[in-house]
Parts: sequence; C-alpha cells; structure tokens
Amino acid sequence: MTFSETEIIVRYCETDQMGIVHHSNYPIWFEVGRTDFFKKFGVKYSEIEKQGVLLPLISLKCRFINPARYEDEIIIRTGLAELKGVRISFNYEVVMKERSCMIATGETLHAWTDMNFKPINIKKKMLELYSILETLKQDIE
Repeated sequence: MTFSETEIIVRYCETDQMGIVHHSNYPIWFEVGRTDFFKKFGVKYSEIEKQGVLLPLISLKCRFINPARYEDEIIIRTGLAELKGVRISFNYEVVMKERSCMIATGETLHAWTDMNFKPINIKKKMLELYSILETLKQDIE
C-alpha cells in the first residue's frame, strides 16, 4: 500500500490528566494525515473544495494500542484503502517515530459531494484527481 507519512510532536494540550494523548485527538491527526496525503500526491485539498467538491466523513474507526505522551515524536501513516466513484476510504497507522511502536490504527470513510452535500461521482467531476487516486489504488490490489 502507498502510504504518506506525516510527522508530528505531541503537544501538551493534547494530553489528559493521565499524561497520555486524549482519544479525541486521533480523528484530528487522521485529518492532518489525509490532508498531507493529498498534498504529497500533488493535490491540495483546498483546491478540491474551490472546484465545488467536499469530502464529508461518513464513518470513523480507531483502535488504541499503546499510549502516546507529551513531546513524543510520532508518524501518521495514511494510505488509500478503497476508491469508488462516490466514496473513498483511508487507513491510518500512528507509530512512535524512534521505536516504530504502533500507537493506534484507524479507518475513515468519506463521500464525494457537491457544496450542498449531494453525492457526486468524482470520476466525472474531476477526472484528473480520480486518475491520480486510481494510480495509488492499483498499489493496493
């Protein structure tokens, strides 16, 4: 699978009273990874939106394996899991940079929509973007 890797350092405000990263941060980190995924493969997400296309979240899964703490250096690995005309899904791995220790895994499912949240077929609306993603999808199969 083709992964994009995004490095971040855990900030103090992301930890809870137990001194570990609060679970509410993982969806934010997945979004950071997804935005970077598009950028690294030649597409800025803001440009997609400027063309009247949105990518709202349909579902999110996260499995917590090991804790992350303040100032830990982590890597968010984002990969394209599935591509359909009206849907796209991503897989995530959050790992400790130095030890490659798995912190969490996750999945998100999104729909391609217009600005009124009406589903659209991205292959018809933005063929160039679809072609880029289709090339990455071939790495999965």
